[in-house]
Amino acid sequence: MPSIDMPLEKLREYQPPLYREPDFEEFWRTTMAEAAKQPLNAELIPYDLPARGLQCYAVRFDGYQGGRIAGWYLRPDASGKFPGVCSYHGYSGRAVRPLDLVGLASQGICVLSMDCRGQNGQSQNAAVYPEGYAIGWMTQGIRDPKRYYYRYVYADAVRALELLARRDEVDDKRLAITGVSQGGGITLAVAALSERPILALPDIPFLCDFRRGVSIAPAGPYPEIPVFIKSFPDQYEQTFRTLSYCDALNLAPWIKCRTVISNCLWDDICPPSTIFGVYNHLTCEKQIEIYPFHKHEVPYEHNELKFRVMIETLTGSAPSPRARA
Repeated sequence: MPSIDMPLEKLREYQPPLYREPDFEEFWRTTMAEAAKQPLNAELIPYDLPARGLQCYAVRFDGYQGGRIAGWYLRPDASGKFPGVCSYHGYSGRAVRPLDLVGLASQGICVLSMDCRGQNGQSQNAAVYPEGYAIGWMTQGIRDPKRYYYRYVYADAVRALELLARRDEVDDKRLAITGVSQGGGITLAVAALSERPILALPDIPFLCDFRRGVSIAPAGPYPEIPVFIKSFPDQYEQTFRTLSYCDALNLAPWIKCRTVISNCLWDDICPPSTIFGVYNHLTCEKQIEIYPFHKHEVPYEHNELKFRVMIETLTGSAPSPRARA
């Protein structure tokens, strides 16, 4: 079994220790309480998409502690209560756009996608970082856990799921969350920080096991962290202290919903060991799908598997099996 990382048998055993700060639980309890108390001030703006049987909207809501968060929302053009899916995107990308949400929405599912603040979409990043950081988002606010970029993003993402759950046409007992890479890491965080989802589908997740990711990943966002530390060597300890609050490794034991993860053994952006490190700390119903020759990508076969799991879990009916081409 090829890999740029450990042999597969070692990956299956890899379970690095948690490295939570003493106030880890209080940090997130306080953050989530503040996020829940803050009004969403949601706005749904009709968008003309000629998709039969569906309604489409551009979404805006207040981000955690400021700014407006953008996204898209598709729902069946019918009355009743429908299951919902919230989708999060990859690093430096933007929310999944309407045409790419049609497939799920056409199955009788309400689908909402979210732009991460300040990235390549339309969400505003209202946080101010008076001191320097490496190019990108990984080290914005890294000197203080309460100012760290991903604290805001995780809170925004929980608020997006809350917006979906509160819609009149949505059955808040049938909610799933999903995303690829950064979106996969956010999916894991939301699964840990919210009791709403019954299913989490993180693909090749980023934001996992930061200490190992920074040590071995030659490409992608993890190298932004050593770039910062090279400029500020005195910030080494504080950098990893801040990262510890947003590491999916430390959040993993809080995940209670069914979780299905994809992991590609030639992935040099999100190395497979970082994902196994998180997976091996999950105590929920869980499943990991391994793709030995894929890099940082989601194979068609896994997308089909996710679709089947989602339909079965959220609607109670599995699509008929098809012969593989």
